Amino acid sequence: MSAMTRAVSAFAMGLISTAAMADWKPVEQVEHYNVTGRSGIDLYRSIGQNGPQVGVGRVIAYTDFKLLWSRDYQNRADGSCILASARPSLTITYRLPRATGDMPEATRRQWQVFSDGVVAHEKVHGAFIIDLVKAIEETSIGLTAPNDPDCNKVRAELQSRLGPLSQQQRARSRDYDAVEMREGGNVHRLVLQLVNGG
Repeated sequence: MSAMTRAVSAFAMGLISTAAMADWKPVEQVEHYNVTGRSGIDLYRSIGQNGPQVGVGRVIAYTDFKLLWSRDYQNRADGSCILASARPSLTITYRLPRATGDMPEATRRQWQVFSDGVVAHEKVHGAFIIDLVKAIEETSIGLTAPNDPDCNKVRAELQSRLGPLSQQQRARSRDYDAVEMREGGNVHRLVLQLVNGG
């Protein structure tokens, strides 16, 4: 995102009523990939072979999102511009493992505990994404600039704010994963319980 040199006093956030923040809900969807095995260690090996490719390796699960905006920029009689509304369309996709095939009942119980824990972990990532969209909404609606008949100043100011918000969300997710996956962390324990049989 490009940044512009600008006088901060040239921009102001208008007072935002709660009515201006339109109600919206994210669409949440799940995409499964299949794993097989008759023991916890076999299932975990299958995750290593079939899990989502992220970066240079495969992961147990992954949360992604698609975000579109419907924004209403309005010109005012005094030549200023205001971003009167910004309505998001957010789709969150959870990519999760699904065990298929026959397995002993003890393995099935172990898998269920593991799977439930993975879902709970990814749902936190989903919540972080929703928080990001709410933060973008809050910094968008009511953004104004004087002497901006084409709304270019408001658009540029908005763009300059989006990068830091996105970086904050990514850092939050990385920090959360670091805690969850370190030795003794929740995901680390889930993996050990699965591969060690309890």
